[in-house]
Amino acid sequence: MQLRLSSFIPALLALAFLPQAATATTPSATTYQVLSKLQLGGPGGWDYLSFDAQRHHLFVSRGDHVLVIDVDQNKQVGSIADTQGVHGIAVAQDLHRGFTSNGKNASVTVFDLDTLKTVATITGTGEKPDAILYDGASHHVLTFNGKSSTASVIDPAKNAVIATIALPGKPEFAVSDGAGHVYVNLEDKSELVQIDSTSNKLLNTWSLAPCESPSGLAIDAKHHRLFSVCDNQKMAVVDAGNGHLVTTVAIGDGPDAVVFDDATSMVYSSNGESGTITAVHEDAPDHYSLTANIPTQPSARTLALDPRTHRLYLSAAQLGTTKQANGRPSMVPDSFSILTVGQH
Repeated sequence: MQLRLSSFIPALLALAFLPQAATATTPSATTYQVLSKLQLGGPGGWDYLSFDAQRHHLFVSRGDHVLVIDVDQNKQVGSIADTQGVHGIAVAQDLHRGFTSNGKNASVTVFDLDTLKTVATITGTGEKPDAILYDGASHHVLTFNGKSSTASVIDPAKNAVIATIALPGKPEFAVSDGAGHVYVNLEDKSELVQIDSTSNKLLNTWSLAPCESPSGLAIDAKHHRLFSVCDNQKMAVVDAGNGHLVTTVAIGDGPDAVVFDDATSMVYSSNGESGTITAVHEDAPDHYSLTANIPTQPSARTLALDPRTHRLYLSAAQLGTTKQANGRPSMVPDSFSILTVGQH
């Protein structure tokens, strides 16, 4: 992740001139701003965020553990330990369980959503599980394994891997439509795949061109629209039924996550290099309008949505002048924090 001030400054200027959101009942994204910064500190990297809307808990992946934030109190209330190389956190409300994908030891940690205590560790996923989701239609948990290019299917009743689905590329973020289909971006192929979650079969592989290196993925299940954010500053809108590319929308640089707010028909892309959130309104299933570029902070590339308050949460840290072995900028010690973005 290379910080480029040239991306950040235009975003600040754009904020002052963009139009208001489309409807009076929709929270205006142009009035969104960083409301608070919760300083958490500590070493290590981060990846996905996940939100438990029932308990108002934000789950924050942090290297070898998961931080649990009570967003109403704006403070840390717990931690889930021994999640080596954790990437994602899936929430299964009907099971009262949470699941983490542990990339370093090909495992999943199962924890109780109420007590936050670990109840099981599931081994035997594919190599380097990254994204993870709970599919309500099949009541299964799926991990998407970056190194082995597979999806592992877990039966939570058995706490065991019961199937493996071969994928034609490296999986990134995934979503479920709740009706028997799971979708996942293929980062190295600029493609999107559709999986039948009841039979655990790969159904379709669709091109995302001209979108390159897709990462974050969100869904409007009601209107069957998928939103893939890509490295070449584009968001691809795809028909979830047939894979047709509906349109592309310009977004910021360095995106790694995207969310869809059903209540407001807003799509939000977090752009780590630009240090912005691109807010896009779904005027109709085939028509989208740029609403705002909201300044956040360079490095704030992942996010989660609280559907109750329409607030957005992002992981971020101050970037140093040196680079790590992976080429990303170093982090200023103890600068890790959670940004809350919403209406003032």
